[in-house]
Amino acid sequence: MSTAILTGQPVPGSSIEGDLRSLGFDVRVAGDAVEAETLLAEVPGDERVALVDARFVGHVHALRLGLTDPRFPLAAIPGAVTARPAGRQALTRAMARENSAGGGTTLVDSLADRVLSALDADGAEVHRPELGTLVAAVPADPQARNEARQAVADVDDETVRLKSAVKARDGFFTTFCISPYSRYLARWCARRGLTPNQVTTASLLTALIAAACAATGTRGGFVAAGVLLIASFVLDCTDGQLARYSLQYSTLGAWLDATFDRAKEYAYYAGLALGAARGGDDVWALALGAMVLQTCRHVVDFSFNEANHDATANTSPTAALSDKLDSVGWTVWVRRMIVLPIGERWAMIAVLTAVATPRITFYVLLVGCAFAAAYTTAGRVLRSLTRRAQRTDRAARALADLADSGPLAESLARVLRRLPARPPLGARFLVALPGAALLVLAAALEPYGSALPVAAAVLYALTSAAAVALPLKGALDWLVPPLLRAAEYGTVLALAAKADVNGALPAAFGLVAAVAYHHYDTVYRIRGNAGAPPAWLVRSLGGHEGRTLVVTVLAALLTAPQFTVALTALAVAVALVVLVESIRFWVAAHQVGAPAVHDEGEPA
Repeated sequence: MSTAILTGQPVPGSSIEGDLRSLGFDVRVAGDAVEAETLLAEVPGDERVALVDARFVGHVHALRLGLTDPRFPLAAIPGAVTARPAGRQALTRAMARENSAGGGTTLVDSLADRVLSALDADGAEVHRPELGTLVAAVPADPQARNEARQAVADVDDETVRLKSAVKARDGFFTTFCISPYSRYLARWCARRGLTPNQVTTASLLTALIAAACAATGTRGGFVAAGVLLIASFVLDCTDGQLARYSLQYSTLGAWLDATFDRAKEYAYYAGLALGAARGGDDVWALALGAMVLQTCRHVVDFSFNEANHDATANTSPTAALSDKLDSVGWTVWVRRMIVLPIGERWAMIAVLTAVATPRITFYVLLVGCAFAAAYTTAGRVLRSLTRRAQRTDRAARALADLADSGPLAESLARVLRRLPARPPLGARFLVALPGAALLVLAAALEPYGSALPVAAAVLYALTSAAAVALPLKGALDWLVPPLLRAAEYGTVLALAAKADVNGALPAAFGLVAAVAYHHYDTVYRIRGNAGAPPAWLVRSLGGHEGRTLVVTVLAALLTAPQFTVALTALAVAVALVVLVESIRFWVAAHQVGAPAVHDEGEPA
């Protein structure tokens, strides 16, 4: 339950009390500032509370944006200020000081605005939503009130609400082919009491049915799969638009939206591979390659963003050129399309599934994603080399967590830190590169059963440990996590392909999917300011270097059929451990009301 305390002189004919009740607030009226403070103290500490000037004139959606968004402990619009439980102490302190400072017992001035000024003076972080054309004001006289009411009448807040439900930055396909109607679907869902999490789940189920249709291997199944994949993407857009339309943000919802996107796409890859196998074409290597490439692209995105999240002096000529190109309308859409974001990528996959073969679909997907990865990575490397950013300890910690180093790498890193000769700061990527490259080459070029990949895995463990022995604060250190991901996933792919027995590549697909989930989960925890996964989880999974060493040893000691069984068992074990811990963490975070972090850009 939420409580709104109306302060100030009541205005005949005002709709503010009804507007607040329509937003779920229990409304109480304070005759003066002292009574307002008393009423504030009576509201339970685990409830949201708002101070609203009784003279407020504005759109209901302005009140909704200012007073009901669950992501911010403190928020305000003109004439109203609100606090969630995390911000109650700051609000109570500001109110008490305002009264003790002689603010007076009368409420001629806006108490809400005075308390907001006190919060600002305390250095409290208060969210002020962008209202755009929406009106939120406390008129000082009847003429100003009439003008404000006319301004409210001139703007349809439902139209503004629908428009704001769409992301400010989306891809071309999403912006012009999905959002023009999905926003109305979001409103339909809101009016029927559906939640974003329910729509997210519906999107997942639709994608899984699409994957099942693709797995039939028939032309009719492929056509149905393509149609259902687009339908799943429509629902995927709708859940976010519903969250923004009704401000139903949640920690659990943010996690579900992010992880289900990956689950849907990679399950569809598996469905295509199964369908191709029914037709006599083995494309599991292509499916696994597409998943590896796409996951590494995401890690590049995450690592670069985390490295520069709070960097100082974060400027470069390359970034300036990019900003300049963004001012030219057509270049914005071209640049958004060539990186093949989720909308364009899923549309391409859906169309190719319906009209071509799974092999052609994967060929086009791999070429497109490889070009997009080269384009984005090259641009970020240029930015990193031409900027003089000072990376923070937080950024270095985030990159170290993304590296996912296990007990072996940690032990080696502790030894290397004691050595007098250390690689220069900024050369971390170059330290890790030789070991990673030799590992993948040995796995790909040596015959199955060779011991050389094991030796390469040992060297890889040493070089990767040396890379993370010092803080990752160099210009290109954000490349270390994606390099380690490519080495681990690429090794599993190469060894499974070399085994050349039925089931090896599907087992490898399952293992990489389970490990990739762990890495995505790490990203979402860091982005949600929840820290990295617990140390026991990382250690129990062995870290990237431990898993790689185990897989190479298994390939050297076991026959190809035995290796397939071992990969399957390893995939099941990893999946069970990471899923149980991940679900436990995110459900617990949701129950304690941790703030959600929603991405407002379209992910790759």
